[in-house]
Amino acid sequence: MDRLDAMEMALAALEEGSLAAAARRLGRSAAAATRAVAMLEAEAGEVLLLRSTRGLRPTEAGERHASAWRDALARLAEVRRDATPGAIAGPLVLTAPELFGRLAVAPVLEEFLAAHPAVSARLLLLNRMADLLAEGIDLAIRLAPLDDSRLVALRLGEVQPVLCAAPAYLDRHGAPGAPAELERHACIGLNPDGERELWRFRQRPGSGGLRSVPVRTRLSVTSAAAALEAALRGAGLVRALSYQVAAPLAEGRLRRVLVPWMPEAVPVAMLFRPHPRPWSPVRGFVDHAVPLLRAELARIAAVMRGLEG
Repeated sequence: MDRLDAMEMALAALEEGSLAAAARRLGRSAAAATRAVAMLEAEAGEVLLLRSTRGLRPTEAGERHASAWRDALARLAEVRRDATPGAIAGPLVLTAPELFGRLAVAPVLEEFLAAHPAVSARLLLLNRMADLLAEGIDLAIRLAPLDDSRLVALRLGEVQPVLCAAPAYLDRHGAPGAPAELERHACIGLNPDGERELWRFRQRPGSGGLRSVPVRTRLSVTSAAAALEAALRGAGLVRALSYQVAAPLAEGRLRRVLVPWMPEAVPVAMLFRPHPRPWSPVRGFVDHAVPLLRAELARIAAVMRGLEG
């Protein structure tokens, strides 16, 4: 973590009232937040933030430093805004899950390329966890819990697991009342090598524990988009994530089932190697894409909340 990242973390901690909350907001670990403050205090040679059971507050010296941090970050943002279009140049390699990449990342990337003609990009749509360092990838969008501390991770939002089917299917066959009832339903899966998959559900409605339920898949395909299209045609029940089905759910073309049994939301984050150069395509794309993707995920979350009303 460089000094600018540490300053951003410390300011977030002051705004949120705790290091843990600041870490969640910035998509970092609690340990990273602690290290950030420790680095700043070591440089200052004095305590800057006081932690107690009532929260976190700055010392007198901390208030002075916080003012300087805000000023420094504001000046840096101003310099970036004033940079001439086309100053960013070079190749960019990024990866994302296939459907999320097509629906959410590709439009943002195309807009970024239009603004920076000297940048070229490769978007790898991979339904696996690519190793950025080993595979020469600059940046990744992950829809999964994070465990690679070698990379910078910026949280973008979250998506909800959803089980759904077309109204026509549910009118013919009814809706399952519990995961065990899936045995008598036509399920659509992504396992072309077999007729069964393990689908994760809560042990009890609303409980924290999860269990894997063997499900017979009457139709298996190799593409999430194809699975969703089959479900829309009434072929059966499909597992999806909220970004994939928010629109057809809101339009009534799909209906959710087993809502209280579904697992918790899945975090979405952008990962890249530490310390990208200020005017590199990586830094430029991060600055461009993060607010847009956060806004899109917030919009999808609002759609899903509206379904509960």
